[in-house]
Amino acid sequence: MWPYSADRLRAMYVGGRANATARRFARLWSMVFALGLQPQRWISLEVVGRRSGQLRRFPVGMADWNEDWYLVSMLGENCDWVRNVRAAHGQVVLHRGRRRPARLVEVPVAERAPILRRYLATVPGARPHIPVDPRAALADFEAIAPRYPVFRVEPETPPRQPRITE
Repeated sequence: MWPYSADRLRAMYVGGRANATARRFARLWSMVFALGLQPQRWISLEVVGRRSGQLRRFPVGMADWNEDWYLVSMLGENCDWVRNVRAAHGQVVLHRGRRRPARLVEVPVAERAPILRRYLATVPGARPHIPVDPRAALADFEAIAPRYPVFRVEPETPPRQPRITE
């Protein structure tokens, strides 16, 4: 069992910003997820920082829905990884065992509710931050959908090399 209460976990992210303890946990989990030591839904998201231009890593849990994978911001609109992804036009690297370039495409608000429900059902660390019970009606998720960005993961495939025939 996790040693921190829901209130204490929320306190680590006041205003959508991680405090020193949360940043230390994030560094640790980013390394663990990048190594691929956890199930498939746990990854390290790598994106170029919008101000620094440096590579930033964030540990994230993904939701699987209708044969696609999604990233959800449990902290809402103002968290750094969301701002960085938008500034990078969705170009990221997902790191889990190996690095995979990907593009994150923001999901329209009207389509977010079932993905948010699946996210809360499968990513328990998000529950203290999103004020809806994972078993709540879809209408409850529709009500909060505008506050929580959702991105569909589209794997980038390397360009095909033209076949040269003589």
